[in-house]
Amino acid sequence: MDRFLFPPWVNKFTLMVLAGLGAGGAYAGAMLGYGTWPSVMNTGYAPDQPVPFSHKLHAGELKMDCRYCHNTVDKAAHAAVPSNNVCLNCHTGLGPDGAAVKTAVHAQSLKLLNVRMSATTGDPVEWERIHDLADYVYFNHSIHVNKGVGCVECHGRIDKMDVVYQDQALSMSWCIECHRNPTPRLRPKSEITNLAWKREGTLEQHIEAMEAEYNGGQEYKASTSCSTCHR
Repeated sequence: MDRFLFPPWVNKFTLMVLAGLGAGGAYAGAMLGYGTWPSVMNTGYAPDQPVPFSHKLHAGELKMDCRYCHNTVDKAAHAAVPSNNVCLNCHTGLGPDGAAVKTAVHAQSLKLLNVRMSATTGDPVEWERIHDLADYVYFNHSIHVNKGVGCVECHGRIDKMDVVYQDQALSMSWCIECHRNPTPRLRPKSEITNLAWKREGTLEQHIEAMEAEYNGGQEYKASTSCSTCHR
């Protein structure tokens, strides 16, 4: 009868297989949960921030260029969060020589208390991330900006937002849809940060102009290879 029994190592192997299946299921569930978390997928997500910064005022009414604060957006993968020095260029009460100046903008406002404290202590302002892609997704801001993708395409009309919220779903299907037909969404390099820009002429004329500006007059295509975003 012993010849019909499984060898002892089968018991351990079975447990290892079951443990592997359980761990794999837990990992898949965790990735699915993280990928569909409100801060990743849900449009309208607008967390409270430590400083009530209004893009409607700065980018809208004051017409500040996005690159003044996010100064790496066309040079690096990440759009830099502005340092305290950038804020205090306008909101400090001191000039370059340390003397008080009268042109400071709301230098003593309580809304800027966390910025002033951060500048004094060296501790960073703990901004809450709004547009948060999953860790397994690679996205490069500079590539998109330099290829004609304006801020509005992903972030919406930031210049009309007192409180910034997630405007688009940022899902994989949403990205691929744009990559398959990017040209209608492009704009001239000179209008990248002009959030109110609208194309002139017909769609065909626009496509022809964008292909001429960015691709030597040839048909413009973006990569849809998995390795483009999943590296």
